[in-house]
Amino acid sequence: MVHKVKNFTIGIVLLVLVWQLVAMFGNYEEALFPRPATVFIALLQLFHDGTLFIHMKESMFRFIFGYVSAAISGILLGLLLGRSKYMWHIIDPVVQILRPISPVAWSPFIVLAFGIGDMPAIVIIFIAAFFPILLTTVKGVRSVEDHFLKLAANLQFSTLQTYQKVIFPAALPSIISGLHLALATAWVFLVAGEMVGSQSGLGYLIVDSRNTLNMANVLAGIVIIGLLGFMLDRLLTFIEMSCKKLLRFQL
Repeated sequence: MVHKVKNFTIGIVLLVLVWQLVAMFGNYEEALFPRPATVFIALLQLFHDGTLFIHMKESMFRFIFGYVSAAISGILLGLLLGRSKYMWHIIDPVVQILRPISPVAWSPFIVLAFGIGDMPAIVIIFIAAFFPILLTTVKGVRSVEDHFLKLAANLQFSTLQTYQKVIFPAALPSIISGLHLALATAWVFLVAGEMVGSQSGLGYLIVDSRNTLNMANVLAGIVIIGLLGFMLDRLLTFIEMSCKKLLRFQL
């Protein structure tokens, strides 16, 4: 743990140092590319007046709602479709057509359907997270070796027991990989979604600050987005390890 904290600290220091050197020797005006100290002061001001907490709260609510909804529906649907080759052969072409389309491309229709507020960002996050989770879950289920399924049948496992004791544990590494991929993708599109149809959140903070040429606040918002994304990734890793331990205990 101490080693990881040390490496994280060294990485952050190096990043800030590079930022400072680029700002110093790149001949950029302070108003256009603020130094780390300027952005740090802007962060303190945003914390002090409560603005940052308001935007963080809105962003985290939208992200958690959209991401968890995508995770639940993607995993459940993936577990079912992964066991039905016939249904997956029908659904797969549709998924492969829709998957490459950027969620932001749907934003005019999303705003038209849901209006301005939380829902456009939530729907964009859901779309961004759903397909990676669905595809990796299906891949994980279809990679379960037949002899494990035959053994479950010989032991007269019910369908629920087969999923619980054989299919889900075997597919878990692939599912976790999809959750990690979806986390990064959904977090990126959270900002894009808030730039499109929201009046609050970190994405809105960045756009509003850009419109007023307050580049210190723009970079402050970017810093917070990066730190929150890192924390979410670490949290998902912790949940992953806990789930693996729980499954080993149950088995």
